[in-house]
Amino acid sequence: MAVTDAENPLLGETTCGSLLQKLQEIWDEVGESDEERDKMLLQIEQECLDVYKRKVEQAAKSRAQLLQVLSDAKLELSTLVSALGDKSLVDIPEKASGTIKEQLSSIAPALEQLWKQKEERVKEFSDVLSQIQKISGEIAGNASELGALAVDESDLTLKKLDEYKVKLQELQKEKSDRLHKVLEFVSTVHDLCAVLGMDFFSTVTEVHPSLDDTTGVQSKSISNDTLSRLAKTVSSLNEDKKQRLHKLQELATQLIDLWNLMDTPVEERRLFDHVTCNISASVDEVTVPGALALDLIEQAEIEVERLDQLKASRMKEIAFKKQVELEEIFARVHIEIDPEAAREKIMALIDSGNVEPTELLADMDNQIAKAKEEALSRKEILDRVEKWMSTCEEESWLEDYNRDENRYNSSRGAHLNLKRAEKARILVNKIPGMVDTLVAKTRAWEEARGITFTYDGVPLLAMLDEYAVLRQEREEEKRRLKDQKKFSEQQNTEPEASFGSRPSPARASGMKKVVGPRANGGSNGTPSRRLSLNASQNGSRSGTKDGRRDSTKLSSPANYVAMSKEDAASHVSGTDPVPASP
Repeated sequence: MAVTDAENPLLGETTCGSLLQKLQEIWDEVGESDEERDKMLLQIEQECLDVYKRKVEQAAKSRAQLLQVLSDAKLELSTLVSALGDKSLVDIPEKASGTIKEQLSSIAPALEQLWKQKEERVKEFSDVLSQIQKISGEIAGNASELGALAVDESDLTLKKLDEYKVKLQELQKEKSDRLHKVLEFVSTVHDLCAVLGMDFFSTVTEVHPSLDDTTGVQSKSISNDTLSRLAKTVSSLNEDKKQRLHKLQELATQLIDLWNLMDTPVEERRLFDHVTCNISASVDEVTVPGALALDLIEQAEIEVERLDQLKASRMKEIAFKKQVELEEIFARVHIEIDPEAAREKIMALIDSGNVEPTELLADMDNQIAKAKEEALSRKEILDRVEKWMSTCEEESWLEDYNRDENRYNSSRGAHLNLKRAEKARILVNKIPGMVDTLVAKTRAWEEARGITFTYDGVPLLAMLDEYAVLRQEREEEKRRLKDQKKFSEQQNTEPEASFGSRPSPARASGMKKVVGPRANGGSNGTPSRRLSLNASQNGSRSGTKDGRRDSTKLSSPANYVAMSKEDAASHVSGTDPVPASP
């Protein structure tokens, strides 16, 4: 090994050569052998090599670490760019050049900027995801059980952020819709509780504590369970409302029936106007607070019970009132009944106690309903009977008018009577058709029901048949009188021409025989008396007033055929038809 200078005068410092020179001087003074010296120098050289090796290894290790750092930096740079999804965010060198440290220095600013952007992006993601998680928890009903929020840092692109924002908007809209629905349900529950007289606070907080008025709108529960329970609550309250309204309407109907039955004063009825005002209302129309409260229904039930007890004590009066109503219905349609027997039967039933008052009244109500049905079925025929009898009255008036010798005098009202007579003749000509139609209608009615149609106890067909017989007899009587008149005129022609006109005993006796039966209701007294007898009997059965009216109407059919023009002329000239000898 070459020995260098022990000291470099230019450097003025210790070097390996100066140290080796100093070592040789020491060996010379000591007297070390060359062999020892060579051995020592080899040892020194080996130690120097070891030092170099260590330094080289350290340098290599340092270089490897730098390369790893550079590789990691490049990988992180690539990862950040990929996660953020936009290379234009920072200035990234295209190709690495220069030493390792220079390359690291060129990457460091881009990494620092990307780290900063990543932190901002992660914060944005965290805000959006936290809102999504919160709203999802509110919808699911487990907002209080949410775990820690974890952001996926591998995808922090704006596209992903926009997707989360769109999802957040959808959830916010769903939350708004649910909140609106919850508020509608709560408002409906409030209105129903007001109508039903129930405590709104306890009802709504039983569904969820956040639904009371003290909680903010945004803090109210919007979960599926809350909506479901609210819907069930509203449905249950609506059903209660429907049932209570039905109950109240039944009570109101009972109250009105009892009031009408017992003639309750208006002042007493007004005390329950809040009950009867909803008797025909639908469920949706009842909105007044407390209108269907339980205490109001109980109040109505107590009043109905009180009136029922009062009704039981006034049973006879009420039953007789219904019997009068029944008798009036039968009287209006000319159905004969025995009112005294019916009243005695009612008295016996009430006094015996074998029948409940409500059952008796229900039975009488049923009888009244059947009587109304019977009256309705008889209406058309009775209207035709009334028209027929009215026409017969006009016929009777027309006969009286035709017998009046002064009917053509210019007296006051003569022109009115003349017009009435013209109308009466038109009506009289329609009587046969009216009778035929009435007979057909009556027979159809009897065949359909299997019973006889009676008019004040007399079969209507029998009455019409008798009327037809009287009509036939009247026609025959009319023809007989005409023949007698002609015969009488022929017999009196010669004596009158020889000795002059003078009164004939036959004529006077004839007048008496014609006028007499007419005074009894017709030309032939027998048939007329039959109808008059039936009418008087029916009148006594159905009442004095109606009896008089019906007797008049029933006696009129005997005068069916009007007097002919010859009969009228004979009255004007002072001559009368001569009846046949008996």
